[in-house]
Amino acid sequence: MGREVCRTVLATPDLELAAAVDPPLAGTELATLLGTDAGGLLVAGELEALAEAGVDVVVDFTRVEVARETLAWCATAGVHAVVGTTGFTDDDLDTLRRGFPETPDGPNCIVAPNFAIGAVLMMHFAELAAPWFDGAEIVELHHDAKLDAPSGTSMRTAERMAEARRGAGAGEYPADRTSTVVVEGARGGRGPGGVRLHSVRLRGLVAHQEVIFGAEGQGLTIRHDSYHRSSFMDGVVVACRAVPDRPGLTLGLEPVLGL
Repeated sequence: MGREVCRTVLATPDLELAAAVDPPLAGTELATLLGTDAGGLLVAGELEALAEAGVDVVVDFTRVEVARETLAWCATAGVHAVVGTTGFTDDDLDTLRRGFPETPDGPNCIVAPNFAIGAVLMMHFAELAAPWFDGAEIVELHHDAKLDAPSGTSMRTAERMAEARRGAGAGEYPADRTSTVVVEGARGGRGPGGVRLHSVRLRGLVAHQEVIFGAEGQGLTIRHDSYHRSSFMDGVVVACRAVPDRPGLTLGLEPVLGL
């Protein structure tokens, strides 16, 4: 994802790639990693390289334990942050709210579980449908190197569906009636609002999700597929442009898109 972000920034006229940080690759010519000219930039090993380069926005696609350190640095250094890392806890988000307060002069932070515009729309459509069906389950499918399960996108989808049902006075979905579980975990995990979550991890996949609704005599399936990491880049660019004008912490890409 880091390489894809670098390629995208280099190809976007109103953005400038000022620095890249990846400790295991420190000292490597960025052009060698990207397969395209990168203006002679070398990969840095320390966050201080971002300050030396005078960056305005940091884009973080790492692991949550790394992102915590990076975002703490951004908050202290007064640098805006756009974050695609998932796995943050409620305590983490409270920490980010304190680190990125809603002040006119920033710094600001946008954290989104998914930057693919289609995935954001999928979540929006699922939120609209949630109060009108008797049950719903989410199946998310990712590459076999993904470390967390269920995905941040599926959790956020279930949370928004649960919020929509509460707002409509519909309550949680009915409890699972399965009485005999032959293989442990076969029915997935019970998520927010009673939505069951299922995680698939297979080589060859990138990022895919189905939200399956059921009601008497009918069903509705909403699916989004990311076939390549480039699918996330339009959202990253939108967030980089928007973050200076969004005071404090923004969760999800929906507010940026006006959804």
